[in-house]
Amino acid sequence: MGKRKRETEEGPRKAMKGEGKKERATIQIVTGSYERVLHGINATIYEDEAEETRFTDTFLFQAHTSAVRCLALSPMPSADNEQQQNVLLATGGTDDRINLYSLSVSPMAADADLVPVPSLAGNKILENPRNRELGALMHHSASITAMHFPTRSKLLSAAEDNTIAVTRTRDWTVVSSIKAPHPKTQGRPSGDTAPVGGAPAGVNDFAVHPSMKLMLTVGKGEKCMRLWNLVTGRKAGVLNFGREVLTAAKEGKWGSGEGRKIRWDSAGEEFAVAFERGIVVFGVDSVARCRVVTSPFTKIHHIAYLDLDSSDEKLLVASTEDGRLVFYSTAVDCLEEPAEGSETSIPTAPFLFQLGGKDHGQSSRIKEFEILPLQEDSKTKQYLVVTSGSDGALRIWTISPDEFKPFKPAKAKASKAGKKSVPVQPMQIGKVLGTYETGNRVTCMKAFIMRESTVPDDDDEDEDEEEEEEDEEEEDSEDD
Repeated sequence: MGKRKRETEEGPRKAMKGEGKKERATIQIVTGSYERVLHGINATIYEDEAEETRFTDTFLFQAHTSAVRCLALSPMPSADNEQQQNVLLATGGTDDRINLYSLSVSPMAADADLVPVPSLAGNKILENPRNRELGALMHHSASITAMHFPTRSKLLSAAEDNTIAVTRTRDWTVVSSIKAPHPKTQGRPSGDTAPVGGAPAGVNDFAVHPSMKLMLTVGKGEKCMRLWNLVTGRKAGVLNFGREVLTAAKEGKWGSGEGRKIRWDSAGEEFAVAFERGIVVFGVDSVARCRVVTSPFTKIHHIAYLDLDSSDEKLLVASTEDGRLVFYSTAVDCLEEPAEGSETSIPTAPFLFQLGGKDHGQSSRIKEFEILPLQEDSKTKQYLVVTSGSDGALRIWTISPDEFKPFKPAKAKASKAGKKSVPVQPMQIGKVLGTYETGNRVTCMKAFIMRESTVPDDDDEDEDEEEEEEDEEEEDSEDD
């Protein structure tokens, strides 16, 4: 018996914007802001870079009662794992609260018949039904400062109450709590709103070693970093920032001397500590290897390591106040020895590349960034860079691996007068693919490349089967 097609009154479906074009990747971007808003955006990038990147809102709501301060994403599940088709998202705010969400790793189909819903900002949102809220954690008594998923099964969170909590994601139970000592009060800083006898306290940032056995922390009011044993949960050592290190990091007489950000490289052979206007790179033995001084001299907001697939080299990347991403090499054979009479004996990392800036479409500071390698056949075909700032603009850049091939330090050359050396300008890399205005002052941002789902949608299959059964029943009744 032949089956007839179900007649619909909706008529032909309207083609969506960007439909019919070959897509290269879809990026899920999540931002937090001073306005307490958690914003999710899907950015679709096409094979033809001349085509404009399409941005679609996936969620937009007030997640906290005060500013959202930090975000954390769990590692992406493997493509072969059919049980896990989502990533965990944790948001921390100045309201002492951690909110938990589950985000789908696959984008919605272009022909999904979903009705856009209204939002706080007035624009329409195409909400993904696979995204859902999991709950909240309230085990901190101060503002959340940093969070990290070392694995999918553990969440580490730090706060201004000088504690780092280890939470098990299976049942969201705090299995351990590491307590850092409060800094000693040394007078009352000018303009500080702390009470008499009080002092700024809290963990600024932490970094977990790739072996998952060690952790480094930097805190407020401390000119040192602390080493923790994650196996026992106890302090393993303290490294004070000496005068030479603080001088190399451009921490002057009136500087706080505290580390703002800290990161391990992927191999666990070195780590970088970012101060307000400088970076110092240390080896595993906690001895300073080199320093990074931005040119022109400006404030640093975020740092990360970038591994290059074309070679065994790695680059240290930092975002600056003047709207640039600056790339440095920390390899020993590339370091520049200090000149005679220099204020420090620590070598300087060469300035190789830069992305953005006022002359290249980025006039405001870059608060946070994500560098996502787009791989095909186990080779990186393209680097996608997502940048965010307090001006509320999200920008997606593309970098070709060939742009990193001239991996040579920009050495100084002698001027015509022969008295001073003039540094060679670093190479400008990257190209803007698209810009999206969020309308909020972004404080933190995370992103990942989405992939097609490997699990069929059982609900759709069941609906098709039910429709076919109804059609057969209608035809049988007509024959009778």
